[in-house]
Amino acid sequence: MKILTDAFGGDNAPLEVLKGCILFKRDDPDTEVALVGNKQEIENCAKKNSLDISAFEIFDADGAITMEDEPGVVLKEKKDSSMSKGLRLLAEGKGDAFVSAGNSGAMVLGATMLVKRINGIKRPAFSPIMPSSKGPFMLIDGGANVEVRAEMLRQFGIMGSVYMESIIGVKNPRVALANVGTEDHKGGPLQHEAFALLKETDINFIGNIEARDIPAGGADVVVADGFTGNVIAKMYEGAAKELFGKIKGVFLKNLRTKLAALLIKKELKELKQYFDYNRYGGAVVLGVKKPVLKTHGSANAVAISAVIKAASEFSASGAINTIEEKI
Repeated sequence: MKILTDAFGGDNAPLEVLKGCILFKRDDPDTEVALVGNKQEIENCAKKNSLDISAFEIFDADGAITMEDEPGVVLKEKKDSSMSKGLRLLAEGKGDAFVSAGNSGAMVLGATMLVKRINGIKRPAFSPIMPSSKGPFMLIDGGANVEVRAEMLRQFGIMGSVYMESIIGVKNPRVALANVGTEDHKGGPLQHEAFALLKETDINFIGNIEARDIPAGGADVVVADGFTGNVIAKMYEGAAKELFGKIKGVFLKNLRTKLAALLIKKELKELKQYFDYNRYGGAVVLGVKKPVLKTHGSANAVAISAVIKAASEFSASGAINTIEEKI
């Protein structure tokens, strides 16, 4: 198995990408990792930081897609960039999965147009794995499709259910529709139609879920249009960041609180790690013919290693074939 890795995706590339690839290989020496990006710059970075990258094949590419670029550049102005070339290599069978910490919009568009959709899938979905008090859950769609039809939401539910069971190991995943209330009649025409379709689908659909019940682990798969999903994800991330900031402020307030922090240092570290997105391997672009995964733009080596691991597990699982069969 070979995982293609965008060496120039994200804010900390290429250094953290190289370190992440090395970290992954230490734990899984049998899985091949290939770097996609400007070969000279990659080698210069490795030499400057005393990193041994001799185990990695390098596919030379020209330039990188930035976070400020419009998604369409992946197909036109920057079709020779590390992201665009990596996706084309995946489509050509030169690798089994592709990972990047780069521009989300460009990645979804590139995956859709270059790797292509699974037969029958209306729209691929951006699908982050997120923490809750009962374990990880999938939010689908996290922002790729702002405007959707009910049939697309039904497909999101199917894809999310397959992934959570095949890759995360959740038996019979609970699938819920993000809504303004839990009652069956809540929401607008889109939610009403999607509710009816999901109810008739062969998945464990448990009905509507309100945003306040998501952090408590109310569902294993939360289905939403891309606009709603992105708002949920960003609010979730912002609230967690502010909460941990306030907790830190309390414990640094005076000598007494600093001593108290020392007494529960282990527990505080465990709590922080539990909500650390680096543990979950980023977001999957579900609905395309081969595994494409995205991690945060600010990803460090740990996050890069985690997303490569998730990509290898996804590739080995056969989940894409299962999704195609169910659709």
